[in-house]
Amino acid sequence: MAVTSAPTPAGLVPAAGARLLALVVAVALVAAAFVLAGAGGGPAGRELAFSLLLGGAFGVTLQRSRFCFYCITRDFIERRETEGLVAILVALAAGTLGYLALFGAMLPVPTGRLPPGAHIGPLSVALVAGAALFGVGMTVSGSCISAHFYRLGEGHWPSLLALLGAAVGFVLGFLTWNPLYLGLIQAAPVVWLPQHLGYGGTALVQLALLGGLATVVWRAGQRARSAAPAIARATTSALPPLGLWTLLGTRRWPPVEAGLIVGFIGVLAYLRVAPLGVTAELGSLARTGAAAAGWLPDRLQGLDSFAGCATVVKAALLSNNGVFVLGLVGGAFAAALNAGAFRVARAGAGKLARQFAGGVLMGWGGMTALGCTVGTLLSGISAGAASGWVFGAVCVLAIWLSLAIARRGWSVGRAD
Repeated sequence: MAVTSAPTPAGLVPAAGARLLALVVAVALVAAAFVLAGAGGGPAGRELAFSLLLGGAFGVTLQRSRFCFYCITRDFIERRETEGLVAILVALAAGTLGYLALFGAMLPVPTGRLPPGAHIGPLSVALVAGAALFGVGMTVSGSCISAHFYRLGEGHWPSLLALLGAAVGFVLGFLTWNPLYLGLIQAAPVVWLPQHLGYGGTALVQLALLGGLATVVWRAGQRARSAAPAIARATTSALPPLGLWTLLGTRRWPPVEAGLIVGFIGVLAYLRVAPLGVTAELGSLARTGAAAAGWLPDRLQGLDSFAGCATVVKAALLSNNGVFVLGLVGGAFAAALNAGAFRVARAGAGKLARQFAGGVLMGWGGMTALGCTVGTLLSGISAGAASGWVFGAVCVLAIWLSLAIARRGWSVGRAD
């Protein structure tokens, strides 16, 4: 169940040693942040330190709330579970208000140039294709890219194959970028809603859309619950009150609170470092390796002019997004240990193949769409980018169609 208050499964109650190790990991992340702040020198070091700590907080939040776009969407489509979608909609609403407040301070009149670094991409057929393959890739592998990172912290080592596949998919995306850019992306419009509606109008429109979606989701869940047997309704509603230690330990975080935290982290990331995203470092590593091997064209037309989850040929070992992802995995590891949810996964050849294949699809889709469900969708919609809405809608449709095909006998990935 996505973003619920379900207890830790039997047999996974955290031992004292596991909780002590969780504390050690948390202290190590904080100590590493202090080292980065001192060794990096000036603003660059402080940004690295802040990125590491913010990544740790993001990893804890994802792990404790099971904030995975694919899992949440699948649970609603298959079982009409609404808690996870509520968390996503709350995160988008909080992010919208925070982003627009920041934009209003930076660009009092939203005309002319776009806000620096924001995930605001072109509307093109390439975006639709990227989002569609990303959605199929999530279905095949069982998680989105951000969830594969936090599941690594839970001991799900097959996610490494999904991330390796994503890197391969990025390379394939670089190889197909130039014809797509020249034929579809170069002349595509970039629609930033505040330029057309103003900040107030954008806030009203986006919050109205999010509120309308929340109403539809809630009503669908109500109909499903009313049709369920009475004993099942009684079982799901009889949850004990949550104490702080229980919440931090063996209980999932409530959806509204989880969504607010994710939205706040996204706004804070943009304010201090860069928009929230998890694919920039993975794509940069793939681009650096492919360029060194001579696989890429001499120039990727127009790619470096786009903000968001931008990829570069790496010139330094550490990057803000790289340490953010390390913090994400470390934070999820500490949270999983503390909750007794860390366990080394078992996987057969079929699951491993699906992990890799789904990763390849997500890598190509994320590279072509200039981000994933965290960057293009979460950060993009929060910024008022029409590209974020298109990406999200196409991803949901792709997941729905993929699951419909799966019901006819095709095996797909499922997160535990």
